[in-house]
Amino acid sequence: MSRLTKLRTYWPLLLALAGSAPLLAQAPAPLLPGTPAPAATPVPNPDAPIEITGGTSSVIPIAIPDMPTPHMTDTLAGSTDVLGHEVAQVITTDLRNSGLFTPTGTSLPSVSMPQVTAPDFAYWSSNSTSKLVEGFVLANAANSLTIGCYLYDVPSKSELARQGYKVAAQDWRRAAHKCADVIYARLTGEGAYFDSRIVYIAESGPKAHRIKRLAIMDQDGANHHFLTNGQTLVLTPHVSPDHRSIVYMSYLGQRGRIYTYDIASGKQRLVVDSPNLTFAPRISPHNTWVLFSQSIAGETNIYRIPFAGGTPEALTATTGINTGGSYSPDGSKIVFESDRSGGQQLYVMNADGSDQHRISFGAGRYATPAWSPRGDLIAFTHLGAGHFRIGVMTPAGSGEHLLTNSWQDEGPSWSPNGRVLTFARLTQNSGKSEIMAIDYTGANERHIVTPLDGSDPAWGGLLP
Repeated sequence: MSRLTKLRTYWPLLLALAGSAPLLAQAPAPLLPGTPAPAATPVPNPDAPIEITGGTSSVIPIAIPDMPTPHMTDTLAGSTDVLGHEVAQVITTDLRNSGLFTPTGTSLPSVSMPQVTAPDFAYWSSNSTSKLVEGFVLANAANSLTIGCYLYDVPSKSELARQGYKVAAQDWRRAAHKCADVIYARLTGEGAYFDSRIVYIAESGPKAHRIKRLAIMDQDGANHHFLTNGQTLVLTPHVSPDHRSIVYMSYLGQRGRIYTYDIASGKQRLVVDSPNLTFAPRISPHNTWVLFSQSIAGETNIYRIPFAGGTPEALTATTGINTGGSYSPDGSKIVFESDRSGGQQLYVMNADGSDQHRISFGAGRYATPAWSPRGDLIAFTHLGAGHFRIGVMTPAGSGEHLLTNSWQDEGPSWSPNGRVLTFARLTQNSGKSEIMAIDYTGANERHIVTPLDGSDPAWGGLLP
């Protein structure tokens, strides 16, 4: 079949997905003309999401073969036939890492373009495949790609979802993550989280003289970039809700102060110009305030300042240490840690500082609280019996349970859907720190690979 004949054959599919559209624009992928699939025999409801309860879940087998291309074309990101393999691998890795899917096989059969919208259900059924993902990669003009993905339920021979994305060639991984998000959300009923990034502190050098740099990467560790050069110490970064800025503490000028880093331009801006130590910054959900802690005359309290700059406003005013604030998803409340009761515990207050009340009452100490994007849980670091462990509780303080059981796990941060936590793990007697992830049920703990040691991870929201 000639290239022209192929394009005419697939034109109904390609026209909708390859039209002029902005970066990562979505367009439903139309079906190609063809013979309707045979009527399905009664099967379990394909619309039913995966059942997720307690610390375990129903793990579903899913096949994700390489994605074909109408014609092989070289792009700045590689040839479209190679990209078809790589897109399928990114989707496979995302779903496997979630702990809710088992991608089947390593040598799946090749898929033709017509099969993208008319799968060989008989073959996949004979291999005990429950769910099937197929798609394609098409090169457009102006160094752009169209990537389409389809999700099928094999037992019922039915299509569950389809989506297409037009992206700059170098952004093909984002399209793959978005395909994985569509599949994950459709089959689990959970929110998406694969198309997101994590900012963290990259560490190198001997234990007593660590070099710490601000770094950012995709949630799977890909597209890694160092943002600072390590000449000054940086700590506790957090991504702004609009994805444009990172707020963090730096010892530029030999004094700990809070800065913002503009991701697009690389420019840094001092947030609080104070002679006192300022640290532990967070940005409010609507990008309105920067929450931070400030030490004055031996007392540490929580303040807020307009993101654009202005005069700090004290939210706590007690003796001892008040720090580690984190906003609720709607911005109406703040969870923080305080030793006002004699030990390090968790407290909740209104966003204006009113109604401060304690929520943790267990043995040991509690630190680094982080409010879930769902609003239903607060993650924290628990300090007790010589160990630091990651735990969760409700905003009222009930339902407390610990998720990890290592020597020193600390600094939890939530994925955009509130399902997964990332945190830092320090290995005993080594000084080596790495970035970890775990399901909020305590299942599926895994290591996120980084070029150097890592600490202080902070998960940003879904990318626009």
